This record gives sequence, structure tokens and C-alpha cells, in this order.
Amino acid sequence: MRDQIDNVRAAEAGPSGKKIDAMQVTETLAEGLKHEFQISVPASDLDAKADVKLVELKDKVKLNGFRPGKVPVSHLKKVYGRSVMAETIDQTIRETNTQIFTDRGFRLATEPKITMPTEAKEVEDILSGKSDLTYTVSIEVVPAIALADFKSFSVEKPVVEVTDADVDEAIKRIADQNRPYAAKAEGATAETGDRATISFKGSIDGVPFEGGTGEGIQVVIGAGQFIPGFEEQLIGIATGETRTLKVSFPKNYASEKLAGQAAEFETTATAIESPQDSVVDDEFAKTLGLESLDKLKEAARERLVAEFAGATRQKVKRMLLDRLDEAHRFEAPPSLVEEEFNLMWNSIKAEMESGGKTFADEDTTEEAAREEYQKIADRRVRLGLVLSEIGEKNKITVTDDEVSRAVIERARQMPGREKEVWDYYRSNTNALAQLRAPIYEDKVVDFILELANVTEKKVTREDLYKDDDAEKSAA
Repeated sequence: MRDQIDNVRAAEAGPSGKKIDAMQVTETLAEGLKHEFQISVPASDLDAKADVKLVELKDKVKLNGFRPGKVPVSHLKKVYGRSVMAETIDQTIRETNTQIFTDRGFRLATEPKITMPTEAKEVEDILSGKSDLTYTVSIEVVPAIALADFKSFSVEKPVVEVTDADVDEAIKRIADQNRPYAAKAEGATAETGDRATISFKGSIDGVPFEGGTGEGIQVVIGAGQFIPGFEEQLIGIATGETRTLKVSFPKNYASEKLAGQAAEFETTATAIESPQDSVVDDEFAKTLGLESLDKLKEAARERLVAEFAGATRQKVKRMLLDRLDEAHRFEAPPSLVEEEFNLMWNSIKAEMESGGKTFADEDTTEEAAREEYQKIADRRVRLGLVLSEIGEKNKITVTDDEVSRAVIERARQMPGREKEVWDYYRSNTNALAQLRAPIYEDKVVDFILELANVTEKKVTREDLYKDDDAEKSAA
């Protein structure tokens, strides 16, 4: 989850009206997780801090008429006074806020909101050292989280045995994906499942667009390789025939210039082929780079073992998250819940719009859907905070090597673009954080599973992959 929702927690607030040095700090609001403080900093304190900065500045600046290091502080104040005071105020606010939060044991859920004076004369008096600085800071914290005893957790781990039938089915799928094609008889037309070799030129409102042309492109009709509606219009086409296919790019298409646009493709079929049966034998295995059919079966079995293990891991993880959810009920910071809800809601709305669907099509209403996603957002935020708390208290960290391995794995998934992927992550801290977060979460999950009572239960493949929409949406 997104950085485990800030990896923060909060403790109870201290008494109001606490002094920090000569400053006056008064708590003006304490409602649930929301707090607000009014802080007053004497002008004399600001002036003294600014003078220290000016003295430090004396040896760094060069002014006409003065030898290096000999510029009087009074003169520096005339030249740099306002900018130094502004810097002093900024530093004082940061240091004061940090001390307020530290003294009260606060760890913030969001960035503090600072409200400063805005009236021109008031601002001028502060900058010139004539008036005290008075500002307010509003914060939202998370409550202290009492972690459950993970040794009391019971988790049932579904285990699926890979059978010979599973291996045979996997090899059949491989054979279907690699089946040969043979040219159809002269005059024959294309049907669903046939492979057509085509050339096309695309245009929007009669104007060709970038990336809209192709030569010698093979497409299996019905495989869903092209944008919706394209392949269906190839049914019945014959070798040498030219058709104008009319389609619309999906609203969520990768290219913003093409998304949602109606386009025409002048398409010519240069070959029509029908699928042939594959003979699964040693020779077929060799076409896949393996020595024999036995080696192909071994590879298929290993892949299924890894596939089932991954599905088992996800199912166990969802069960564990459910258990954590039940064991840790507390008020989540409203701003974090709202942020998480907005991310999900905007994604859902965009997906429905691109698919032309309504809430009625999903057998619900917008109000009911909003309520459901609010619950999911609340769950995600709480679980993120719980996972962060577990990791922090048990000193669970993600090493740079682990992140580097994740980057390398991403690069391997994009052959020929490895350097581009590596450079992207190396220069993008947010992208690295997105890689680090799931690694951290998995390490916390493993920590809990080591303490929990985990029992294995043999299940069928169907049971392992049985859809559970509630689990998927909330996990």
C-alpha cells in the first residue's frame, strides 16, 4: 500500500498554555484527532535570532566601501534585515512546531497547516521587528495503536498439489498459443480464430495520425489484440480485399490525443490463415527451446508450483489483513481516509466512464457505492498504520539492496529498455517509494506469520482461485 499511509502514529496531547522559552503556546482546539495551537513569539526573540544570523553573514558578504568581515551589523541590518528576518521567522516556526509536537508525543498524519498574519501593516511590523509574531498551526494526528498479540492469530494456508492433469492442461494451453497456421483456400474468407495478415492506414477526420499505419501485421481474429471493434470487422474479409474499418479509441487509451476519438482504418488483407492442430512431442518442445517433451513437462510443473504458491500467498495475506482489521479498531485520521477514498473514487468513475457503464449496471446506486468505498478507504488507512506500527516497533526495514533487486526485476520485464527503467527509478524518489512499500509490507506480513499459528489445508485448484470480490477490494 502507498507507503503504508505515512508510517506514523500519535500519542495524547499535553496541557495547553505551555511555554517554549519566551514563546507562548496555547492549545485552542482538541477535538478527536484534530488539534490547533496559537503561538506567540516575542519580537525581541526574533530580533536576537536575526542578529545572530547577521553576525554570521558579516564574514560572507562583500559590500563596497567595507573590508571583508568589517561590515557593521547595523549596516547589514539595513541591507539584509527584511530577508534575514523572513528566514528567521521561517526557521522559528519550523523549530517551534517540532518542539510542540515532540513535547506532546505527537506524530502527524498530515502536514501541519500554518495560518500567518496577512494584513499588510501587520506583516510589515513583524518583518521590521516592531511586533510579536502570532500564528496558528492546525494538525491532525493518529491515535496510539495498541498492537494485538500475533501469537493468538490462527491462519489457514490453502495448499494445492500440482497433478499430472494440471500439467497436461498447461501444455495444451502452450500448444494452443503456439499452434501453426496454414493458408486458406483461394477465395476463402476470414473467420473468428483465423489469422489475418493486414496492412492499414488510420485517420481521424480524414487526417492520418502518428502510429496509425502498419504493414504485414498479423492479427488473430477474436484474440482482442486490437482496439474494440477492429477485429470483428475483419470477419468475412478475403485475401487482397480492402475495407474501411470504423472504430473509436477507448476513453482511457494510453495516448491522450487518440483517447475517445473516432477513427477509420483503410485495411487490406494480404493473407488469411486457419489454425492447425499442434502435435505435442519432442519436436514441439524443441521449438520452445527445450530438449524434449519431458523437459517441457518439468518446466510446466515448476511454473504451476510457482503460480499456485503465489496464489496461496495472496490468499493468506488477505486472511491475515482481515485478522489485523478485526483486531485493530480505532479512528483513522479523516484526511487520510478522504485522500484514499478520492483516489479510489476517481479511478472508479474514470473506469465506468470509459466503459460507458452506470451504477445501475453494477446493480447499485452512487450513494451506496460511495458508502462502500468509504469503508474500504477507512480499512486501508487503518491497516497501513497498523503495518507501519508493527514494522517500526520491530525494527523492520527495507534495505537499498532489496530495492535495487526490485528495480532490476522491473527492468527485466522490459527487454531492450533496461537502462531507461533503471534511470527512471534512480531519478524518481516517488517511484522508488512505490517499489519499497510492497517490499516493506511483505516483510511485516512474514514477521506476523512467523508468530501466528499457521496450519495447512489441502484444497482444489478451483477453491484456490475462487473469486472473493470482498477480499479483493478490501485487501
